[in-house]
Amino acid sequence: MKRPRLRKASKRLSCHKRYKIQKKIREHHRKVRREAKKRGRRKPKKDPSVPNAAPFKEALLREAEQRKQRLEELKQKQKLDRQKEHEKKRKLDAKKNAAKIQEQTEGTEPSSKSEANTKKVPHKKSKKSFNSELEKVIEASDVVLEVLDARDPMGCRCPQLEQAITCSGGDKKLLLVLNKIDLVPKENLEKWLNCLKKEFPTVAFKSSTLMTDRTTQQHFSRKRARVDLSRNTECFGSECLLKLLQEHCKTQNKAIQVGLVGFPNVGKSSIINSIKRDRVCNVGTARGLTKCMQVVRIDKQMKMLDSPSIVADPANSTLTLALRSIIDAGVSGSVDMVEAMDAVLNHCSKQQVMMFYSIPDFRNTEEFLTLLAQKRGMLKKGGVPDIENIAKLLLCDWTGAKISYHSQPPGSQMLPPYLTEDKIAEMQKGFNLKKLEEENNATVQALKYPSPASSIVFQSAGMTNGKIEENKVVGEASQWETLETSREEEEEDFMETDDQDSMEEEEKDVKEESKIRMTRKAELGKQQTRRVTAENKLAESGCDSSLSFSLDKTADEDDAYDFNTDYV
Repeated sequence: MKRPRLRKASKRLSCHKRYKIQKKIREHHRKVRREAKKRGRRKPKKDPSVPNAAPFKEALLREAEQRKQRLEELKQKQKLDRQKEHEKKRKLDAKKNAAKIQEQTEGTEPSSKSEANTKKVPHKKSKKSFNSELEKVIEASDVVLEVLDARDPMGCRCPQLEQAITCSGGDKKLLLVLNKIDLVPKENLEKWLNCLKKEFPTVAFKSSTLMTDRTTQQHFSRKRARVDLSRNTECFGSECLLKLLQEHCKTQNKAIQVGLVGFPNVGKSSIINSIKRDRVCNVGTARGLTKCMQVVRIDKQMKMLDSPSIVADPANSTLTLALRSIIDAGVSGSVDMVEAMDAVLNHCSKQQVMMFYSIPDFRNTEEFLTLLAQKRGMLKKGGVPDIENIAKLLLCDWTGAKISYHSQPPGSQMLPPYLTEDKIAEMQKGFNLKKLEEENNATVQALKYPSPASSIVFQSAGMTNGKIEENKVVGEASQWETLETSREEEEEDFMETDDQDSMEEEEKDVKEESKIRMTRKAELGKQQTRRVTAENKLAESGCDSSLSFSLDKTADEDDAYDFNTDYV
């Protein structure tokens, strides 16, 4: 049976469609002609060349040829230089890849050169780099401002840092700056100011928000609808702090450097921006944004040094690590988000949390996070609540400036073991405390505060232990450390004189060479035993001549200065 012929599609068009296409083509040609007419007919410019009647024609042509040759040679040279740079980069990359492959295959530690390089330039996000930069700031500054969050001032204090500054000797001063005072009730703020000013001069401060520069003005103008303008965006307390520092500068008769230190998200960079009235330091809700020391000139006589955050000791409680550790900066040793949120909720009133988030009763933290995730629409595939992300978001709210909570100051205030009345008087020397108190009262009266009912009551975990590894901050040793070192040196000198006397007596008694060798061996054994016994005695006595900033707390000190027992 023959196949039926398949007809090809006809190319004929309807008259309406054909006329329409022709009309469009005519309009296009008309538009092109009109634009060409506006531009005008531009013929390509011809080289006028040098006329025959011109004098020195041959010399001009020769110069033009030489100029062309020079340009071509320059282009060739630039091309060769680029090729050489690419070749160098390729060789360096090849060497690096070969070294990595060799390390992986051998499974050994990196070479001494690479170790030296890593020691010289530590990674920007490592704990070591944070500590080294922080110590640079403390060493370079004449006045150190320890920035505290007004919602939990005691949890933002670092005893190791305060001990290092107070025991450093010299004229180094330590001031406390109570930031975010607009997030706590007025009565609670006044209590904390009265409590903290007994130890160090304390300044009440409220940083300005929505601080923009030329690069971020357009960004904020686009997102103006999302910005919360209900809160006051002005700065309070900057004039008080500036006057205090300028008066201290006059008493010193020299230019001073002011270093700002503190745990993450307490507002160190925001204070500098507020005083400078410009966005000179990078700020944000993420922890550990500042990774190195930054110098900002305030006036001719004053510079401010922004520092990275203090690294919290991993031995702290879960609550302390949740609020004070550098979780968002990629530093190792960060706590689990759900566990951190569990620790925060356990130190708050359950009813106040339910009222604040408008959530029904919950049995545990996971149920609370699931209810909140469902309410805010934070769901994974299949409608499963995203617990980890909601916990991370809540922690950002608690460390940021969104949630209003407050902790009560200790009932019976006891001085830390490193603070004495002489140290307090030394830190307060050179400052007009009466004027400071008047300025603080004026700042407190000027602000609006949340009501005690709307603010969540928070139970603080006490001071946060920080890690300061290197001993470059303290210029001179404290008195008790110098006494211990002098005692150890006297003991070592006494042991060395005894050894020399015994060696002289034995050399006189022994005549033969063999006996002298035997006695020398015996004396070496005696010296080793004496050194071991001396080290054991020193270990039993607890003396340590090395400078360190960690507080070795005894049982008596813990009983004397335990903030956990202050809360009921």
